[in-house]
Amino acid sequence: MPSSAPLYDRAPAAPPVPSGLPLVIALTGFTDAGGAVTRLVEYFRDDLEPNPVVVFDNDVLLDYRARRPVITFVEDHLTDYRPARLELSLAHDSLGHPFLLLAGYEPDFLWEAFAETILELSAGMQVSSVTWVHAIPMPVPHTRPIGTTVSGTRPDLAEAHSVWRPHTQVPSTAGHLLEYRFAEAGAKVAGFALLVPHYLGDTEYPAAALAALDSLTVATGLVFSGEVLREENREFIGKVAEQVEGSEELTRMLEGLEERYDSYMAGSTHATPIIHTGDLPSADELAAELERFLATRPGDDDRRGKLG
Repeated sequence: MPSSAPLYDRAPAAPPVPSGLPLVIALTGFTDAGGAVTRLVEYFRDDLEPNPVVVFDNDVLLDYRARRPVITFVEDHLTDYRPARLELSLAHDSLGHPFLLLAGYEPDFLWEAFAETILELSAGMQVSSVTWVHAIPMPVPHTRPIGTTVSGTRPDLAEAHSVWRPHTQVPSTAGHLLEYRFAEAGAKVAGFALLVPHYLGDTEYPAAALAALDSLTVATGLVFSGEVLREENREFIGKVAEQVEGSEELTRMLEGLEERYDSYMAGSTHATPIIHTGDLPSADELAAELERFLATRPGDDDRRGKLG
């Protein structure tokens, strides 16, 4: 695949973009515990109705074999072909404040060319700041607020909102590369890694998307209502609480996580490190427990209330 291939087209009805807007990045893919970014992108597209400015070319950036488009079969014919979308759009928050939104799939190919393109577009639009979010599974309880690890060039945010500051090597994502290149260019950039309960990492956990919105608000001042997400989360948490209450094993697991979390957050010198899993049940075991419970719920076919 030639690197000189155009990565994007300007949207035919692209709106004028004011200079100096914040850029928000939400790329689905490798690190999306709790479906945080996937649900965040759905929220942005469904509730905020962003206007595309730039549309990236799937044939250049996407591996169709890894992430196949959805098509509908109706009795004897095909309809509703829905390819993946990666777009840079002009959006407005719940109060009408404009911002730029880069949302969609994480590119499979040409990461450096993609990063260079985003930096060039951002420079041309004179973006004021760059903020991105992703989510990783951690042994933390769902009964406590979702913590974050903050990286980038904004030490005020890292100081105020990083509950865990590791020194480690991790597999990179396109979001990491964008943050790295923006930082090299001297931009005001922040990355929020949401620390999602590991036993809910493979579910669609609405609290994770809400935490993503909260992180974006902290970094940009943008305001998002997220009322639908809040209602989804109330229903989801109710189901999880019912399952935990009915299982001594899950109750002990949750109490252990809570004790370790509270000790860690209190700064106790005797606290067990937050990444320690010890003798806790595995994520697969816990997910299986919740799966069995939710599968037995009569009449519950809400896809966001199920695991998997």
